[in-house]
Amino acid sequence: MNSRERVILALNHKETDRVPLDLGGSAVTGMHVSSVYLLRQALGLDEPGTPVKVVEPFQMLGEIKLDLIQVLGIDVAGINPLKTFFGYKNEGWKPWTTFDGTPVLVPEGFNTDPEQNGDVLQYPESDKSAPASGRMPEGGWYFDAIIRQPPLDDNNLNVEDNLEEFGPVSEEELAHFGHEAKRLYEETDKAILANFGGTSFGDIALVPATALKYPKGIRDVEEWYISTSARHEHIYKIFQRQCEIALENLAKIYEVLGNRVTAVLVTGTDFGAQNGLFISPRSYRELFKPFHVRVNNWIHENTQWKSFIHTCGSVWVLLPDLIDAGFDIFNPVQTSAAHMNLSELKQEFGGQLTFWGGGVDTQHVLPFGTPDEVCQDVRERFRIFGPSGGFVFNTIHNVQAGIPVENLLALYGTVKECRDYPMQ
Repeated sequence: MNSRERVILALNHKETDRVPLDLGGSAVTGMHVSSVYLLRQALGLDEPGTPVKVVEPFQMLGEIKLDLIQVLGIDVAGINPLKTFFGYKNEGWKPWTTFDGTPVLVPEGFNTDPEQNGDVLQYPESDKSAPASGRMPEGGWYFDAIIRQPPLDDNNLNVEDNLEEFGPVSEEELAHFGHEAKRLYEETDKAILANFGGTSFGDIALVPATALKYPKGIRDVEEWYISTSARHEHIYKIFQRQCEIALENLAKIYEVLGNRVTAVLVTGTDFGAQNGLFISPRSYRELFKPFHVRVNNWIHENTQWKSFIHTCGSVWVLLPDLIDAGFDIFNPVQTSAAHMNLSELKQEFGGQLTFWGGGVDTQHVLPFGTPDEVCQDVRERFRIFGPSGGFVFNTIHNVQAGIPVENLLALYGTVKECRDYPMQ
């Protein structure tokens, strides 16, 4: 059985020869570049000092190259938008060193010149004549979006101001998606997880519009959350128009890609905090669900793609609505949040949702536990999530920086040991 067949069977809730594994298939299932470097060194894949590419600068995710894919037995490959969160392309690589001393390669558009206080700024489309849109504090691991919201006038709010980044898919983007889908489908046996962009309604990582030089509209994180209640009708109109654009784009993309893609990351909007939802189920049903239904209905009526939602936190009470909205795949399965018990999740929702994630506790065990504790945690998750399919192994969100390399080796060593069916 090859990787693509393995993932497709798992998504259809059938046991395969072994549980599929994802690492690096998307911007929410990857690994920080510093951890990629440590893992590659520990596995003997590189000489000391060999840099790793930063393929997603906002979160500083590292490239998962073919040799690492082969060593770990990864089953998923990803297609991502042509441009980064900051609006420049992943091309023209140049050397840089992260604050922890990791040698990396960054795109030519990446600003490597620190400020006087040591912070590193990023600029939209790499244009330093525009206000900076991202900041990595000195000693930091990632970039924070810089809020650049102009003063709001409630009497003159314009729906189009929050839609500048959601325009029609360009011919260049279509060519990129088509080329990558054809290459990955024909040159590998991997399942393809695609993120085309444009279908994530209210994703707070996107609201500040770090790729736009002079964003208009509601761009402050706090103001946006307030607006989902205080300006409900206005936000609904933004989503309504965004959805129309997204459906038109999906039709064009499908004409180019067909069914080479296995799953599509529809949305990364977070609805859960550590202890519960930060939006009521009623608000989800009124503001978000109508558009999730429209997108997922289009996908299921016109393609063979599976629909993937990433939403962090304690979202148990929202899962029936997500299923009803047409999502097939749930990520990151944050079992360290309240009311997210592994066994109960599997028992209640395992026949309707594929758990793409939940493979290890990344808040406590992976960064702070011993290698033995990592092994025990991973084994228990295979035991619970593995039977009857519906499980693609991935950590809970991205593997972060600062993980002891012994724990990384314990993580993937245990995956190799435990992933075969029948489950032990």
